[in-house]
Amino acid sequence: MYQGYALCSIWMQNTQPASRNARAPGELELIGRIRSRASASHGSGLALGIGDDCALLRPRAGEDLAVTTDLSVDGRHFELSTYPADAVGHRTLARGLSDLAAMGARPVAAFLSLGLPRELARTPRRSSGSGSEAGSRSWLDRFLDGFLALAAEHKAPLAGGDLAESPLAAADIVLIGSVPRGRALLRSGARAGDTIYVTGALGGAAAGLAKLAEWAESAGRRPTGLRVTGKIPQRLTALLAPHLYPQPRIAQGQWLMRRRVATAAIDISDGISTDLAHLCEESGLAAEIDAGALPLHPGANLAQALHGGEDYELLFTAPAEVRLRRAIAGVAVTRIGRMAQARKGRPRVALLTAKGLEPLEPRGWQHFAPGDH
Repeated sequence: MYQGYALCSIWMQNTQPASRNARAPGELELIGRIRSRASASHGSGLALGIGDDCALLRPRAGEDLAVTTDLSVDGRHFELSTYPADAVGHRTLARGLSDLAAMGARPVAAFLSLGLPRELARTPRRSSGSGSEAGSRSWLDRFLDGFLALAAEHKAPLAGGDLAESPLAAADIVLIGSVPRGRALLRSGARAGDTIYVTGALGGAAAGLAKLAEWAESAGRRPTGLRVTGKIPQRLTALLAPHLYPQPRIAQGQWLMRRRVATAAIDISDGISTDLAHLCEESGLAAEIDAGALPLHPGANLAQALHGGEDYELLFTAPAEVRLRRAIAGVAVTRIGRMAQARKGRPRVALLTAKGLEPLEPRGWQHFAPGDH
C-alpha cells in the first residue's frame, strides 16, 4: 500500500539503469505526490490515511460496511491513445461509487492500486526557445485530477493503495462505504407486482463510446508510444460526457435507503438486459419492461439503452402502491415495468413492444463471454 512499499517495486527501481532512473520519478516521489494531493480529501469515517502500514477506518455506531472492487485495464475499459487521462481517473472511481450507490451506502474511503508503464509517471519536457526546459504535467497527475475531483465531490477520501511499474496500464479501485445496519439495498428483495424504475437516461454511455470510436477512426488517431496525440474536439464534449464522465447516483441511492422506498436495487453497469436479469435471479422472479417507457439519452437508440451498459444509473423496484416523485435529488426517475412471478416456459426478462411481449436476452457486457476478444 502507499502506507508501506512493495519489495518488488523497490527491486524493479534498483535494477533499472541509472540513466533511466534519472529521467523518471521513483516510487517514493510518486507516493509523496499522491499523498500530498490526497491529504485534503479526508472524510468523517477515515481515522488514519496514507503514511502508515494500514489505513484506519472508524464507521459510525450501528452501521454495516459495504466493500466493492473494480479493475480498469487499458485496451478493455479505456484506450490510452484516445481517452483523456482525467476521464480515466474519473471513470475508475465512478465504477466503484456506483456500486455503493446501488446499496444505499455512504462512501467512507477509497483505495487505488496502479500498474503503470514508466512513461505515464514521467513529466514530459519540451525545449523552450532559450534552450531551457519547461515541464508539463504527467499522465498520472492528470489521472489524479479526475479521480480526486470526483472523490472530493462524494466525500470518498483516498486512503491508500499500491504502485507498480507495469507494461500495461491498469487501475484497481477498492471502495469502502457504510450503511445503517440491516438497511442496505439488495438485489434479492423484489416482490411480484413491484414496479421497476430507473434513474436518469439510458444509452448515453454506449452512444458516446460509438461516437468516440467513430471520431478516433476518422481522425486516424493512433498512439505514439504511450502518449496521446491531439485533443477531442469541443463539439463532441457533450456527446461524450456520459461515457467519459459518468455520474454515480450516490444521493439517489441514499434517498431510497433512508425512506425505505426500494425493495431491491442494482446499478446499470452492464446494460439493463443483463443487470435486470441479475436482479430477477437474486429475487427469484421474472420481469416485464416497456420499450416505449425507457428514457433514452439524446442520440441513443433502444439497443444501446438495453445492452450498452456503463450508464451507472440505478434500477430499482418499489411496491406498486408507492407513488414516487418524478425526480430524486435532482435526477429524473422513470417507471419502466413490473416484477412478476417466475414460471416455467416464461422468459426471465420480457420486453413489451408493438408486437407484444418478447424475450429479452442478457446481451450486455460480459468478460470471457463467447465471441469476446
